[in-house]
Amino acid sequence: MSVEYRLTIKSLPEELRPRERLFRKGAATLSDSELLAILIRSGTFSASALDLAAYLITRFGGLRGLLDVSLEELCKVNGIGLAKATQIKAALEVGRRVAAAPAAARPVIRSPEEVAALVMEEMRYLDREHFNVLILNTKNQVLAIENISIGTLNSSSVHPRELFKAAVKKSAASLILVHNHPSGDPTPSQQDLDLTKRLMEAGEVIGINILDHIIIGDNKYTSLRAEGLV
Repeated sequence: MSVEYRLTIKSLPEELRPRERLFRKGAATLSDSELLAILIRSGTFSASALDLAAYLITRFGGLRGLLDVSLEELCKVNGIGLAKATQIKAALEVGRRVAAAPAAARPVIRSPEEVAALVMEEMRYLDREHFNVLILNTKNQVLAIENISIGTLNSSSVHPRELFKAAVKKSAASLILVHNHPSGDPTPSQQDLDLTKRLMEAGEVIGINILDHIIIGDNKYTSLRAEGLV
């Protein structure tokens, strides 16, 4: 009596399973078949989700070909029912719309006034100190605004590690620090000056310049750079 063994995704070493690989190394490291296998989730008695994904890729001419395949055609494939077919079509359509969407215009920072205009309404009424960072590319366009910490009524603790982790993740060319004073008075404290100096020194080591530190008050602000304090 012969016994037929079928290799399932669960029987693969953990480092070879698509979901685990995505979690550990990121979606960009996965092949088209592996990404599709995550959508398919489960296979049949004779084929794993990876097998089904590879078959679909081969039969229909890659992910681009799958975009043009009808639900009815997908459902004819053994192991691909209506639920899996709709998941595949929905995911591919999301990808198509993202690719077709125009890139959002990124604000360009040329002065402290432009920083204040960008964050004032969001930060002026906060009842705790929020320490944010504007992450800029080489053209001084804002790639992101990240919150680094939320403090108390009159202080916020910021560690260089947390600040530059966000900057490196976004491939920052430079940074602008921003935090608010809930009192409404944007006059910098000695703690603000000491923190700015410490973060700028860390930026020099890492190779990411800190251009300015803006303190937001109630409809007014202070730029440490403009005041000659950094």
